[in-house]
Parts: sequence; structure tokens; C-alpha cells
Amino acid sequence: MLSTDKLKNKEVINIYDGKSLGFVSDIEVDLEKGMIGGIVIPAEKSFFGWMRRSENDMIIRWEKVKTVGDDVILVDLGPQDVV
Repeated sequence: MLSTDKLKNKEVINIYDGKSLGFVSDIEVDLEKGMIGGIVIPAEKSFFGWMRRSENDMIIRWEKVKTVGDDVILVDLGPQDVV
């Protein structure tokens, strides 16, 4: 079983292009289904906005997560998936 604490602060790598997308800061949970809905990668924050979630944060749907390793999470996001 995967603990949500083990997902936070892991680096996220896109296997489509090999780029680092950042580090997981939060997790979206679908309470109705009792499942993880996605992971949140924070957008660049200003000094005064460091505590708040931004509408520019990247949310990666759980279906796009391919592997959760010890140090990184691999996702597969093609050009159509990045907003």
C-alpha cells in the first residue's frame, strides 16, 4: 500500500521528454471514490504567496503516473496533456 506521505516531496519526471516537472507538494483525493485523483506540482511562488495554492499549480491526473519509485515519480505527459 502507498502512503500519501511517501508521495510528497518526490521529484516528478516526465518520461515523454525527460524533463523534471518539479516536486510534489500536495495530493488531490477523490473522496467519493476513495482514490487519489492526482498530484500537485506548485507553480513558481512569489515571496508573499508561498503558503497558498495557486491556480497556476500543475495538477497531474493519477492516470498519467506510470511509476512511483524511491526517489522519483515518473509520469507520461505528451504535448496535449500540458496546459
